Parts: sequence; C-alpha cells; structure tokens
Amino acid sequence: MTSTNDIRRSFLDYFSRHGHAATPSAPLVPYNDPTLMFVNAGMVPFKNVFTGLETPASPRAASSQKCVRAGGKHNDLDNVGYTARHHTFFEMLGNFSFGDYFKEEAITHAWTLLTKEWGLPADKLTVTVYHTDDEAAALWRKIAGLPDDRIIRIATADNFWSMGDTGPCGPCSEIFYDHGDHIFGGPPGSPDEDGDRFVEIWNLVFMQYDQQLDGTRRDLPKPSIDTGMGIERVAAVLQGVHDNYDTDTFKALIAASENLTGVAAEGETAASHRVIADHLRSTSFLMADGVLPSNEGRGYVLRRIMRRAMRHAHLLGASEPLMHRLVPSLVTEMGQAYPELVRGQALIEEVLEREETQFRRTLDKGLKLLDEATGDLAAGGELDGEVAFKLYDTYGFPYDLTEDALRARDIGVDKKGFDAAMARQKAAARAAWKGSGEAASGEVWFDIAEREGASEFTGYASTSGEGKVVAIVRNGAEVAQAAAGEEVVILTNQTPFYGESGGQTGDAGTITSLAGLSAQVTDTSKPLGRLHAHQVRINAGTVAVGDTVELKVDADRRDRVRANHSATHLVHAALRNRLGGHVTQKGSMVAEDRLRFDFSHPVALTAEDIAAVEAEVNAEIRANEQVSTRLMTPDDAVAAGALALFGEKYGDEVRVLSMGRTGGEGRNYSVELCGGTHVRATGDIGIFRIISESAVSSGVRRIEAMTGEGARQWLVGREEALKAAASVIRATPEEVPARLSALLDERRRLERELADAKKALALGGGNAGGGAAQADETIGDVTFAGQVLDGLDPKELRPLLDAAKQRIGSGVAAIIAVNDGKASIAAAVTDDLTARFSAVDLVRAAVDTLGGKGGGGRPDMAQGGGPDGSKASEALAAVKAVLAG
Repeated sequence: MTSTNDIRRSFLDYFSRHGHAATPSAPLVPYNDPTLMFVNAGMVPFKNVFTGLETPASPRAASSQKCVRAGGKHNDLDNVGYTARHHTFFEMLGNFSFGDYFKEEAITHAWTLLTKEWGLPADKLTVTVYHTDDEAAALWRKIAGLPDDRIIRIATADNFWSMGDTGPCGPCSEIFYDHGDHIFGGPPGSPDEDGDRFVEIWNLVFMQYDQQLDGTRRDLPKPSIDTGMGIERVAAVLQGVHDNYDTDTFKALIAASENLTGVAAEGETAASHRVIADHLRSTSFLMADGVLPSNEGRGYVLRRIMRRAMRHAHLLGASEPLMHRLVPSLVTEMGQAYPELVRGQALIEEVLEREETQFRRTLDKGLKLLDEATGDLAAGGELDGEVAFKLYDTYGFPYDLTEDALRARDIGVDKKGFDAAMARQKAAARAAWKGSGEAASGEVWFDIAEREGASEFTGYASTSGEGKVVAIVRNGAEVAQAAAGEEVVILTNQTPFYGESGGQTGDAGTITSLAGLSAQVTDTSKPLGRLHAHQVRINAGTVAVGDTVELKVDADRRDRVRANHSATHLVHAALRNRLGGHVTQKGSMVAEDRLRFDFSHPVALTAEDIAAVEAEVNAEIRANEQVSTRLMTPDDAVAAGALALFGEKYGDEVRVLSMGRTGGEGRNYSVELCGGTHVRATGDIGIFRIISESAVSSGVRRIEAMTGEGARQWLVGREEALKAAASVIRATPEEVPARLSALLDERRRLERELADAKKALALGGGNAGGGAAQADETIGDVTFAGQVLDGLDPKELRPLLDAAKQRIGSGVAAIIAVNDGKASIAAAVTDDLTARFSAVDLVRAAVDTLGGKGGGGRPDMAQGGGPDGSKASEALAAVKAVLAG
C-alpha cells in the first residue's frame, strides 16, 4: 500500500526533479489575503506572485499546502462525517508555473505522474476542459491519447477559474478517476454526475487572461499554471478504496478513537468517529499555526469545530475528555511532514483538554434542555428558535451544533426565530450601552461593531499584515472615503496594531495600499474593548471602505513598548518578594520610552529596597527564560497561581502570561493575567533601571523605570554628567564624592566667616552696600541708624537691630538685606518712642518702595520684604521720610 506520507513525498520529489522549488506549506492563517479566514487552496500563498506584486524565488514551485474550509463561503463543516470526501482540514498538492511553462507541459506532468509514476490505469481517467478551450482538448489527445468521449467539454464556471471580479483568470481542466460501475454515478456533465463513481482528483488551471472591470479579457503577457490535487482523494484511489476515511491516516486516527472509547466505528457510530478524526486534524493544525479558541473571528470557528468533535465524543460515551489523548496519534501520522505539530504538541493537548473539560460542564445541561424541548417533536418537526438561542446564549452551543445534534432525528431548527432572538439581544445591548454614560458620539463604534463584529488582532504573532477597510470615521461620523491631508480613523477586519488598553500604549506605524495610499498611524485605540481604531494622517492617495491595505506596525517602537510591559510584570513580582504579599498593582503606564508602575505600600521605599528590586528584576532578565502564554478561564488561571488585578473585569477566557525562572511548586517567577504584547524571552528586555520612586496618594507608591536602550542611554547620560562634574572640580569620577564633601565643608566655613564679617561690619555702623558710609543721623529729635547690606542672611536682621538699639540708647534702627535681587527689611523702635512711631508703619513704607505688600510685627520690631532689591536705598529713604513726618 502507498501511504499518504509516501504520496506527498513522491509528488514533491517528482516536481523537484523537474525544476520546481519544493515549497513548505504556508500557515493556515493567510498573510496576503484579508478576505479569507483561512488558507483554503494551494495557490493562496502564491496569490501575490500571480498578480505580479511579488517576484518568486523560482519560476516553478510545488507544495503540499494545509487548507481549512470551516468558515465563510468555503464551509464544509456540516457535511463532515456524513460523506466520503468532505473535510474541514485537507492537504492540497500543487505545482505552479509563474510565467514559465504552460498547458502542454502542465498536462504532460499530470499525465506522467498519474500513469507512469503512480501507475494509475489510463482507462480509468477522464478529463474535462472548458468548452472553448480547443488547445487543451488537442493536447489531451496528443499527450494522453484520450478519445474524444473522455475529453468532456464543460460550458459552466466549474471549468473556468478566476481570482476575483478582476485579475488573472483562465480555463480549467479537471481529471476524474472512475471507481467502477458498481458505484452509482455518471461522468461529469451527465445527469448523474453528482454520484460517487467519478471523483475529481486533480484540477489544472490555465491562467491566460486578465479580467477587466468592463468584463473584457486581455491576454496575460506571461500565462501561468496553478494546479490542485486533494491528497486525501488521490490517497483513496492509490490505496484502492472509495472513501477518504478508509485511507491510512484516517484509519489510524479512527482506530485510536475506537481504542480510547471502546466503541467500534460501525453503523450509527461511524459518523462520530469520522467527525472526531477530521476535527482533530483541523483543530490541531490551527493551534499549531497560532489560532487559539475565543469568542470572535478565527478563534470562534476553531471553538465551533472543537465543540462539534467533543459532542460526538460525548455521543460515543467517552466519560473523560478524549480529544487531547488523540493528539499523539496525529503527531505520529503527520508530524514528520509538519514539524509544527511536534513543536506545538504540548500546547495543543493542554488547550484541547481544558476546552473539553469546560464544555462538558455545560453540555449535559444543554442536551437535557434540548431533549426536553424536542421530546414531543416527531421526524420532520422544528425546534423553536427561542430555545436554540437560549442554548447559544446560556450554554455556549453554536447554532450549527444544535442543528447537528438534531440531524439524526430529522428535526430542523427555526432559523428565523433564532435570528429574531439574536436581534433583540443586540438591541438590548445597544440600549444598555446608551445608558452607560458613554459620549453620544461614541455610538458610531457600536454601529460598526454590530455590523462588522470585532476586529481580529493578529499582532501577537506578527507586526505586519493585510486588512480590509470596514469603516472610516471622521469627526465622529462614518464616511465612505478619505484623501490626502485628512486625519481620520480607519478600521480593518484584522490588524496587527495593538489598541491601547491595560496600561499599554497603542501601536503606531503605517497603512499603505497598491493604489497609492500612504498613511501614518499615530495611535491605536480600542473602542468598546473589541474594535481596533487606527488614528491616521493620510499623507498621499485615498482610502475607501472595501479597500485592501497593508498594515505595518513600527516594530522597533513595539519592541520597546513590550520590553517595558514585560518589565512591569517582573517588577511586580520583585516588589512582592521584597515588601510582602500586600503589594498589588494599582495602575500602570507602558510607553516606548519608560514605564510607570503604581502599587500599594504604606511607606516610601528605602534605597536598599530599590536596589534589591532592581537587582532581582535584572537577574530574571539575564536568565533569559522563554515567556509563555496560555488561555484559561479566570478561575482556573487564579487556581494555577496567576495574579489577577482586583477590580479588573475579565471575560470567559484570559491570557495567562508566565515569565522568569521556575521556583517553588513549579511556578514561574511571574504569572499574571494580561492581554498585552510581551517579549519572547526575558533577555529581550535588556536591562532594567529604576529612575524614581514617589508617593501617588495615601498608601500608593509609584516607580518609574526604563529598560533596554532607553535605560542604557539614561545611564550614559548620568555617566557623562559625572565626568563633567569631575572635570570641573579637577578629580576623577571615583574621587567626586569625597572631593565634593570637602568642597562643601570649605564652603560652609567660608560662609560662616563671611557672615561674621558682615555682622561685625554692621555692628560697626559701616555700609556693606557699596555706597557712602552712613553714620547715625538725627531726624528731627530722633536718632536714626540705617543700613543696606548685600548678602546678609535675613535671619541676622533682628540680632543686628537689637545691637543697634543698645548702641544708640534711644531712637530708630532699620536694616535692609539684599539677596539675589530681592530685599528684606527689619525696623526697631526703642521703648521710649513706641508711643510716637510704630515699627510696623516704618516697615510698610519700605516694603511699598521695594514692590512688596504688607509687613508685620510689633510696634517695637517689625519685618517685611519686596522683590526689587535695586530700590533698597530708596526704601531706606522712605523710612526716614516717615520719621520726618
């Protein structure tokens, strides 16, 4: 028997010998076509090559491409398990010519491989051609020697392929295998063509035209070839069976399912085993390519497939979760050809077990409700749509799962009633949102979310990708298009841009298109928590709803942001280790240049605390441990040791981020719930440096820090400042502390000496202000001692005035001290004159001159000041004027 692995290998080997580059399968998530949920054909990864947007590494290629058809218009989910050839996951073998060879060589390769390499009998093969493709018909007669009755002309679109409404297109030639007259069915084009006797095994597409908007077709300058052969179908032919599920790969997976359930794949149970085997492949490969179950987008389709298989495991009587125990069998069968299965095996098993455990908790309740609701329904009846919606809304049953559960009893579901109930729920959600206090202009986001669904975030795995523009918002209202010079918000169906949330700033970058659009993304927000809104400034070109655009995150900026974000997790753990379990996060800000982390703690951190936290974080960074992410329910995450933030709202599932070295009880250094973007390994953070610690409010402290290149530059700046300071004081950097201490001691000594000198000068009656000496003078019958002193400490004014009063015996003294352009004045009146003069009045007269206000004290002693020290002499004159009356 020729195994499926042998078929794949021999196909690629054959075309490699004929100049084709053997190309590994692309991931199931398409990177070059935002209109597709999953890669659904072998040519999808080469789409940009066929349209001329990319230059191929080789003019010829061959591949075995992973494909999934379980969502959108390419959806085979409902038929899987009940037919011989429907699958959610399949492999498409294909050979491609990018403007190199054309029809004759493509037909030659196909005929040679099938009849000579693989030994299929020529009389079992029939081909079709497009009804006007005389060239292909003639080549089949020439190369294969087929008679005209086995070269069937087909006039329908089944034999004419196009990439879209415009672009490359051309006729097809399909190759059919005749399984024999013991099976019902006729050749293609006959009334009985839908039977199973003649099975299409290979489709050759001859791309020779370029479809125009007006419907006309032009010849392509370089015609190309795209072929597709389902490996499951050709394996059935080569292994002598009619049913794909009887091929070696499926037989092995079904045997494993039989062994674990103890139920033979016979009669009514055969379909359940087939569903499990098929869905095991699609769910495992999707997770290996980075898709994880969720309630939106690709993750929702993955969960639907999982739950359909899990319900069939339940039907087989499996008392414990089954799917994860089948993964080793899948890896054995397909891991050699697809090493991503081997790499992702642990994750795949963990997610499947968790999902099935969670689903089983609600499955029994949902099935009981379904049995009760349909107990009186006979074959041909219909389940009420309200009940179907309750199953969906309350128990997490997708609509198609309810349909599948009732299929065996020939009971339908009221789809219109289900849709009506769904519409009422959306209307209630809108009304509740309007009453939540949100700004009225924000209703535009609700309109978009209701119409388009949530944006799919692809940025955990990539910083670039394509998206389809689903809305453009300008000044709070939707518009159909925008042009150069405008600032608008662009929303796409999928995006690698992270929307600001959880303290992490939104991504920046560019949005471009082949039509000439060039837009700068300045920020990304997350309205309603499920849309990704790109704030853009259009530099050139135009953008319209429906356009396909290229989204590119500023990767360097993203790296800096995620390094800072990951550092907040490490510093949280370090603070708890150092200060105690009472420390919890109270807020954070993660930007590209720094991070801010607020936490509960009653007192300021000591220098030793800060040093210890910084050292511990840097130790985890140097360990360079891988950072891992898992999806879990909030309760399971907390039970597993994840740190949840009090007051935060979490959905049905959360991302659990683990980083750092493994410690006690096998837990990582840091385990927290977080939906942000993070480094792949702690070493990517580089270095961590705390630059400040301060109080935010009572019981809440704040750390500000930097990482990576930003921290390095900050440290370099500090070092340069230290070197500059060392140069000024003529010391080495190491000598700076001791040298500065000595200089400060010297300064304090000199300041004391200067103060003493000024005081002595003042006591001696001299003028330190630089003017003529002012001796005591008589104003009327009052002795007046007045001085202006530069650089005198205002604290010395009162002692000097007391000394002046003693010296003059009876009279008035006033001293003005000038420092840094400002002036302070104090005045004293001896006790025998306080009935005639108040020191307060004298001071206020001086303060007014100095540009100040007020001044206060007692009748015998008062003090004040003003901002204009240049008028000190005038202020002194003002005092004398009051004395003169």
